[in-house]
Amino acid sequence: MSEQKKKSITGKAVDVLLLKRVFSYIKPYRKNFVLAVCTTITLAALSPIRPYLIQYTFDHYVAAANSSMLLYMTIILIVLLVLEAFFQFADSFLTNQLGQNIIKDLRVQLYKHIISLRLKYYDNTPIGTLVTRAVSDIEVIADIFSEGLIVIIGDLLKITVILGVMLFLNFKLTLIILSPIPFLFIATYIFKKSVHASFQDVRTQVARLNAFVQEHITGMYVVQIFNREKAEMKHFNDINAKHRDANIRSILAYSIFFPVVEILSSVSLGLLVWWGGKGILKGTATVGELVSFIMYINMLFRPIRQLADRFNTLQMGMVSSERVFKVLDTKEFIENEGRVEAEKINGNIEFKNVWFAYNNEDWILKNISFSVKQGETIALVGATGAGKSSIINLLNRFYEYNKGLISIDGVDIRDYELTSLRKNIGVVLQDVFLFSDTLANNISLNDPEITRKQIIEAAKIVGAHDFISKLPNDYDYNAMERGGMLSVGQRQLISFIRAYVYDPKILVLDEATSSIDTESEKLIQRATELLTKNRTSIIIAHRLATIQKADKIIVMGNGEIIEMGNHQELLKQNGQYKRLFELQFKEETTDKTL
Repeated sequence: MSEQKKKSITGKAVDVLLLKRVFSYIKPYRKNFVLAVCTTITLAALSPIRPYLIQYTFDHYVAAANSSMLLYMTIILIVLLVLEAFFQFADSFLTNQLGQNIIKDLRVQLYKHIISLRLKYYDNTPIGTLVTRAVSDIEVIADIFSEGLIVIIGDLLKITVILGVMLFLNFKLTLIILSPIPFLFIATYIFKKSVHASFQDVRTQVARLNAFVQEHITGMYVVQIFNREKAEMKHFNDINAKHRDANIRSILAYSIFFPVVEILSSVSLGLLVWWGGKGILKGTATVGELVSFIMYINMLFRPIRQLADRFNTLQMGMVSSERVFKVLDTKEFIENEGRVEAEKINGNIEFKNVWFAYNNEDWILKNISFSVKQGETIALVGATGAGKSSIINLLNRFYEYNKGLISIDGVDIRDYELTSLRKNIGVVLQDVFLFSDTLANNISLNDPEITRKQIIEAAKIVGAHDFISKLPNDYDYNAMERGGMLSVGQRQLISFIRAYVYDPKILVLDEATSSIDTESEKLIQRATELLTKNRTSIIIAHRLATIQKADKIIVMGNGEIIEMGNHQELLKQNGQYKRLFELQFKEETTDKTL
């Protein structure tokens, strides 16, 4: 779809394009779709038969007091009613089943697309908005099938058939009782236009509400620490009020439209009684005809009234599908065009004149050059914002560098198949993310190739087996959302076990020993020594005492390399590293004295 077409939201043509794209998901369920269409057509064909049979019964058997034929016709009417009920059930079940199958496929496609997007997309997109797209917006798309296009076509067919029968039976009477219809069309058009705008607003406000609630529940710790409950509650009330107002605007339209339809229906019924009653008195109309036309009016106005509602359901589905397809059309992902498998890499890393910016040319890294040999450990130190984490992000290809070259074993990292590259780079972050699942599953990440025995052995080696064994259900203990049931040090140890069982060729420790207690730090330092042994390792740390044994230490500042060397070499240079070391040594000495 072209950018111009995607940007254009108004106009009937866009609805057709969106519908065509939504209906492309029907292909695996063609049989289901054909059956649904057949039941819809059958219902439309059956709808005028019952009133006609009732008219015929009144005029031929009731008037003639033929009780035997009256019983016979009653049985036929009951059979017809049961038949209609069956097709009504089949139609409802098939259309809903079709909708659910389609949104299942669409949600899988959307989720697969979302997890392939690069991190830069998440930097600019609220998580709550994506949750809305993947959950509630896709649910609304199901209504296109269960209450939308197929049902609309069925209603239009039913209206057409009923109108045809009415005109055939009594042309003049039909024209008289349908005289309010033009007013109904005008009311329907106004209603449709009003509700369409309000539906778009409702979906926007739902996304805003989801984003706000998701962010603030996740960040509730910060909200309570800084006593921001009242301020955030005021902000929530404002967003919630806009959500309410958007819904009230649509409710107001419904509240006006439905009484208007009822009034117009009553006017038609009144005209029928007046004109039909005169016809009966004059002998130009029959009682059966009057009864059947009363039924026809009800059968005619019910789908007309529902049509407006169904068109709005369809429009709401269009709004939601447009939002979902906008995410699917997002091309914010790392190109995976590499063909070299990283399974047999040794771990020789080289950064050569690398430049990187998150936005335009606001450079985060400037002309970075260094190399790491297989099995070596290098450390990156420097102030916050110096560019240390950016180096890690580039190595894993979470972001793409702008200029220069990053290679592993002499091969540009862009030439490696992305999945195999990341599989061979293990990362232990400062802020460890654990899922609401068992510890065993958080360690293996549900990889069937990693056995429970391997997990336990890794935990023993890292030094975490003792604390895990003391937990209820040990390795089946549920860590809860973000690992909230564990301490910072315990979460960090779990991440070390995770890295160990995946056995990466390259290991990255990003602030892995910060913000933890002394006992946990000792365990983590021991785990670090085990993990980095005979493995190419990059350590980012604020605590310089933890990196003195590193083969090379790189001091970063404002996105550039200030100093480079081992611990002793950097102390001799009497530069930034020495000042940082002396400052930390003085702080640690003061802490011990206190």
